[in-house]
Amino acid sequence: MELNGKVIFVGETEVFGTNNFKKRNLVIETDEQYPQKIQIEFVQAKCDLLDRIQVGSMVKVSINIGGREWMNPQGEIKYFNSITGWRIELNNTAMAEAGGDPFP
Repeated sequence: MELNGKVIFVGETEVFGTNNFKKRNLVIETDEQYPQKIQIEFVQAKCDLLDRIQVGSMVKVSINIGGREWMNPQGEIKYFNSITGWRIELNNTAMAEAGGDPFP
């Protein structure tokens, strides 16, 4: 699955736990009638893909959507979704149409 939009936030790499799990967040705003701000997680080696990405860039992000079930201590079942990025490309076509520089 792919999402297209303008980068509005690129987070720093965060490291968690004794296994040094790495995570980095990206937020894009979609270009549609009702724009959405979508947070996408990049994990482990994929964190490095965001090194070249800057706020304001138009991008195409390849994603996986995942879901999981969790039971809290009171026995209630909750459901969570995640959006994980695994590839990101600068969307030069969209930048050219907007009259912008594809590498801000």
